[in-house]
Amino acid sequence: MSELWNDLLSCLELRSGTVDTDGDPAFEGDNQHLEYHRLFGGQLLGQLARASALTCPDKHLKSMHVLFPREGRADEPVRYETTRHHEGRSFASLSVVARQSSGPIATAVVSLHAPENGTTRQSVAGPQPLLDEGHRTHFDLIPWETRSTTDLNTTGTAAPEFDLWMRTPAVDPTLAPALLAYATDLNLIGTALLPVDGLCQLGNGTEFTSAVTSHNVWFHRPFRTDDWLLLRHHSPLTAQGRCFGRGDVLTAGGELVASFAQEALLRLP
Repeated sequence: MSELWNDLLSCLELRSGTVDTDGDPAFEGDNQHLEYHRLFGGQLLGQLARASALTCPDKHLKSMHVLFPREGRADEPVRYETTRHHEGRSFASLSVVARQSSGPIATAVVSLHAPENGTTRQSVAGPQPLLDEGHRTHFDLIPWETRSTTDLNTTGTAAPEFDLWMRTPAVDPTLAPALLAYATDLNLIGTALLPVDGLCQLGNGTEFTSAVTSHNVWFHRPFRTDDWLLLRHHSPLTAQGRCFGRGDVLTAGGELVASFAQEALLRLP
């Protein structure tokens, strides 16, 4: 697990590239060393978050809206080209293109916001108590501690809902948005498959076909990933060869700190 964790942190250390004539920076990032013929979308989400934060370092990520037009190659670094559309005292908006020699492999529209005080209200219910050690789970692509009562690798039927507790090792808090964006990409398709008898997420490419086409993350409040977070997944719809899922991220104390949503190709037999 420590090797995968260090590999992910290394991928989030983007290198500065050529600045264009408008003063917008570009970055380059290495890829995870996975047994994968294509890039994991979570890596791209994390690197897009880092490229955005490095472009506007005095503001915090507010939202990311990402499309994946084609799959990326694991044997070629990714170049991130940013374009600032607006940068004021409070808000900034930019777009980022993740590019390889084949062309764009991800495009993002990003909004950022300078920290400020304001009225606080929340109507989302808080989590149940943190699960104990007996509910530890393992995901090949998540290099940190996770706990859940639901097994996404079983082929029975269940409601399309999945709660996942997670906590990373101690880490620089400026990496929290990138690490959380990475984690939100992994389990929404598996959640959508829970009601389908005889199938689970392990059958992609053999029993069914799936691929993420768009992913969105909203960051509501500051948080740390090395404190416990609950990722609450729900998939309300599968239709037209696609599935849709969404979720909330809460602290153990019940604060809603982020939300996410995803649409994916899902062709079932």
